[in-house]
Parts: sequence; structure tokens; C-alpha cells
Amino acid sequence: MQVSLLALGGGTGDTLTAQSRTALLQADCIVGAARLLEQLPAGCTTHRAAATKPRQILEALQGGASHGAVVYSGDTGFYSGCRSLIPLLEENRIPYTVCAGVSSVQLLAAALHRPWQDWVLVSAHGVHCDAVAAVSQGKPAFFLTGGSLGVPQLCSQLCAAGLGDLPVTVGENLSYPDEKLTAGTAADMAGKSFGPLCVLLAEAAPQPPRRTPGWPDDWFVRGKVPMTKRFVRAAVLAALGPHPGEVLWDVGAGTGSVSVELAAAAPGAAVYAVECEAPAQELLQQNRAKFHTWNLHCISGRAPEALADLPAPDAVFVGGSKGALEAILTAALDKNPQARLCVSCIALETLERTLAFCRDRGLTPQVAQLAVSGAQPMGRLHLMMAQNPVFLVTVHCDD
Repeated sequence: MQVSLLALGGGTGDTLTAQSRTALLQADCIVGAARLLEQLPAGCTTHRAAATKPRQILEALQGGASHGAVVYSGDTGFYSGCRSLIPLLEENRIPYTVCAGVSSVQLLAAALHRPWQDWVLVSAHGVHCDAVAAVSQGKPAFFLTGGSLGVPQLCSQLCAAGLGDLPVTVGENLSYPDEKLTAGTAADMAGKSFGPLCVLLAEAAPQPPRRTPGWPDDWFVRGKVPMTKRFVRAAVLAALGPHPGEVLWDVGAGTGSVSVELAAAAPGAAVYAVECEAPAQELLQQNRAKFHTWNLHCISGRAPEALADLPAPDAVFVGGSKGALEAILTAALDKNPQARLCVSCIALETLERTLAFCRDRGLTPQVAQLAVSGAQPMGRLHLMMAQNPVFLVTVHCDD
């Protein structure tokens, strides 16, 4: 048996390649989604089987066909079920060929008269999709939609992050006679309904600064709220080592200087800044907007109670505890015993409590003291003025 894996393009005869058309006409069994089987060109075999799961497709092909064809919408190499069937064909030593096709991303780009080589390509078709992370990469983001994540749901994610004004375009029924393009903002599209055959293009969201950790203190909106200073902040990020896709907590976030830098250092990470004081909460929101850190979530409340509904953290920074240090660290480790911890201690009593917690838990902390001085003008001279010494206690539970 010989099998051809064929792309049908946009679903109309105009987007079907000559290579795929020839293979379809030669096949004595055609397998694929019911919708696609109804759109085959004239002259194709009537021996057809509706199946989408790889093993079901394989069983249909093994029913006696000498030349089987499996049909997919769009292109076989663009979020296609083809990738799941190929290992089964190879496992059963069934020879096959793969034919490329015209994908929906190509159809939308052509309809918009735009190149697409710099777009971020994302599938939200039946899988989890973080729309905010996709648009935060500095490029337009193209979304295949489907299942529970249609255009309104994806745009609602953007609105919830503060990106309701982001320009987006919806392409419906691309290549069909009733093809339609709708442009607007994410807020516009979140309140509309669209048909099942649609894709979404969202423009790139404004980006935070791209530079190494330790941003200048005067970049931040500060007010009278205490803030983790520049060089301490750089050491905190170095200690925690944030990665894209992780969940990061900043407890006692204050102005949000650490939270903002964590969010900028790890695009795609989910950063939760927990703060209970109203003036600090306002500054936190202002700094989030100023630096375009859309993956930063501001949580109003006192820890540890405010931590209860947060997802399990991969790394935790505690900059302020309001006397609940042990409960905060316990809440973090209860959710993820392997979480990386970093506690900022100005008072010796806080340092001792942190070390005692580590002893009781059998954790091995690393302790560093940061004593930073900066030059200040005094008449014609410059004198070194010391900031408060800070102890950083870091625990990597997976060490």
C-alpha cells in the first residue's frame, strides 16, 4: 500500500495544488474529516472514510486500499494532523509521500497584501493558547482558532491584560466566495461572534525595554513607597534565574520594580505581584503600564491569604512580608516543593527568621550581603553615600 498525505489548501478548488489533485484522482480510498470529504473535486473515488484520529485513519487505510490518500485542510506542515500520523505509518513500514498546500496564514497575508515571514504563528485550535504571550514577542501574531478559543476568547485575553486597543484583523472563510476581513481593536472583536472558519491576526504589543537586569531607579514611578534598588534588583534576578513560561511570584511587590523586571526578563512567564497597600498598588499599576509588561498580574491583598488562588510558583521573591514570612514561604513550598526562593532581608531579625525557616525545612540557603554605595556631590567634592545593607537569602530547592 502507498499512502499520500495531501493538503487541500483553503478548501476550494482554486487553492488545491495540481500535485494534490493528481494524487486524489489516483487514490482508491480517501480518509479525512467529513467536511473535507464533501469538498473533493469531481472524479475522486467514492470509497471514503471519515476519520481524524491517527489510529482510526490507519485502520481505514488498511481496509484493502492499494493507494490511499489522507486529506488535511491548509498545509500539511502547518499545525496539521499529518505530524501525528507519520510515526504510525513509519512504525508499520507503510510508504508515504507528503504534499504541501496553501495554508490559512498565506491566504490571510495575501488578502491583506502583507508579507508573513515575520509573524508569530500560533495555534489555538483545541489547545491552550496564551494570546498575551504571543503578541508580546515584538511581532504580529497569527492565530488559528477553534474549539473553545475563538476570536472573542482570544481578544478577551488581550483585553484582560490591558491590550484592548491593540489592532487586530479577523479573516473569515478565506478563499471562499463569502470571504470577509474585519479590522478593529481587540476590544471590538471581544464582543462579536464569528463563523467556525476564521483566523486572527493581532499586531505586536508595545514592548518593555530590552536590556540586562538592574534598570536605573529613576525609570520607575516611585512616589513614597519603598523600592528595591537597582543593584539589589539585578542580584535578585540573577538569583532567581527566571525562564519564559514559568510562574513567578513577587510578594510585597511595592512599586513593582522587581515584578516589572521579572516580567521583562522572561517573556511568556506569568508574574504575580502581590501587594496590600493601596498607594503601592497604584504605583504598581502605573509601572506595569509604563513598561508594557503585559504578563504581569497585579494581585491586591495581604499574603499569605492572597496567595491561595495563585498557580504554583517556579520562583518566589519576598520583598516584604508584614510579619508573615514563614506562612508565605510555606504557602509557596506547599504549592511547589521545588520552587526557587529569594528573600530580601534588611533587618537582622528577618534574616534570622529566614534562616530558621530553612533549618526547620532542611533547606540549604545561600546568603549574600549587598552593601552598595553611590557618589553624591558635596560642594566641589563627591562623597560615597551608603545605601542600607541588604541580605539576600536564596534557596534552590532542586540543588
